[in-house]
Amino acid sequence: MDIAPRFVSDAGAPDEAPLDAYSRAVAGAVDRVGPAVAHVEVQLKGGRRRGAGSGFVFTPDGLLLTNSHVVHGAAAIRVSFADGLAREADLLGEDPHTDIALLRIGANGLAAAPLGSSRGLRVGQLAIAIGNPYGFQQTVTAGVVSALGRSLRAQSGRLIDDVLQTDAALNPGNSGGPLVDSAARVIGVNTAIIPGAQGICFAVSIDTVKWAVGELMRHGRVRRAQLGLAGMTAPLGRRVAQHFSLSNSAGVRVESLLPGGPGALAGIEPGDLILAFDGAAVNGIDDLHRALTAERIGRAAQLTLLRGARLVTLELQPAELV
Repeated sequence: MDIAPRFVSDAGAPDEAPLDAYSRAVAGAVDRVGPAVAHVEVQLKGGRRRGAGSGFVFTPDGLLLTNSHVVHGAAAIRVSFADGLAREADLLGEDPHTDIALLRIGANGLAAAPLGSSRGLRVGQLAIAIGNPYGFQQTVTAGVVSALGRSLRAQSGRLIDDVLQTDAALNPGNSGGPLVDSAARVIGVNTAIIPGAQGICFAVSIDTVKWAVGELMRHGRVRRAQLGLAGMTAPLGRRVAQHFSLSNSAGVRVESLLPGGPGALAGIEPGDLILAFDGAAVNGIDDLHRALTAERIGRAAQLTLLRGARLVTLELQPAELV
């Protein structure tokens, strides 16, 4: 009796179709977006060279996106593409608080990456990163969207909200490159990794990016409001919160005030603990930053704060952050 094992031929492998579908999705996205991805070289004042990063064209007439931390402080920026095209780039504007920068090069008819939307993204869906880690152009890594709605501390100290987490491998030099979905639409701009961690990488969501780009194109900067003070998150005692019927567990303790600024003019004093802005609880400096949007510039608002053993309500007009 023939008892030799019978092997299923490759042609009948049950996992062939899913594998091919995955491969086609990744290869198709790279074919569509790869030509738009650029290597970004930055020269600082005095001729010093900074480590390079990535960027990508998103309009055929030469607008590019990258990270603010890639180009901040640049005296000269040069971008180059896989097809050999190289151009000097102008910095139209940057926003360190969302880590986004807008560049322009003198060229037309460029391959441009289509911008998608971060709304409707699902954890587990395909995510493809394209960039230039360690100067290796057109490097592609693929993984999944690991989490949505993360917050990430920018180098400016502010939180970037609605950040995407992915396990698509990123390395130094990937910063500023696109994170793409299976339909070759950009869903994020790669921005950070956690050193020493495996498969924990982050991208600024494309909806946040589009908002920042709109501000940069209109004003050359992202407009935000400010109160003219420096503060830090400080806890609020449970008994104090119960005594004043507050929902807060913390607030913002005022450390110093800008002379002539909105806070000083309104009568805020060092040591005051800010607890609410226009009726919304402030549990820390990040809550206050989120409240100080461009719409608040010059518009009267109420500030509730704890001064010693009493609650104080003041009215002030936030100014533009410059």
